[in-house]
Amino acid sequence: MMKFVAAVVFSILITFEMSFAQNKEDFLVRQPIDRLFAGMSASDSAMVHSAFAKQVTMATIGKDKSGQPFIRNESGIADFLKAVGTPHPETWNEPIWDVKISIDGNFAQAWASYAFYIGKKFSHCGVDAFHLYKQPDGQWKIFHLADTRQKEGCNIPKEVSDRFK
Repeated sequence: MMKFVAAVVFSILITFEMSFAQNKEDFLVRQPIDRLFAGMSASDSAMVHSAFAKQVTMATIGKDKSGQPFIRNESGIADFLKAVGTPHPETWNEPIWDVKISIDGNFAQAWASYAFYIGKKFSHCGVDAFHLYKQPDGQWKIFHLADTRQKEGCNIPKEVSDRFK
């Protein structure tokens, strides 16, 4: 009986340790994502830049005015960094929720719903999809970011939308 109890306790401890390790790595993957949005809100292009790898691709998927789907690809982040760092009268806020992170070794993917506000005015919503890699120094960096954009049909949680009233 003691061997059985010891095996159960050992099994629980291993499961807890594996869960803790995954939660810690999820936290580390989330850091550059949170830094990106904090930098956008602060108009700090250096902070935003620090979230990204040296080579980055970006894409936006949406619908044009006639309702036809489109994809717009960017081969880098220079224009994005310039837009973030250029003074603008209203703060850019992009709260995210329902963040789902998957990790396989040095590769991670994060998927999150978002809403974009200029000041307190709603602009659009969608999904952000991040691909990240773990550098030799242990830091995670975003190497690809894709998003969808729409102005209607957004299921923004009340606690998010209430922050911008």
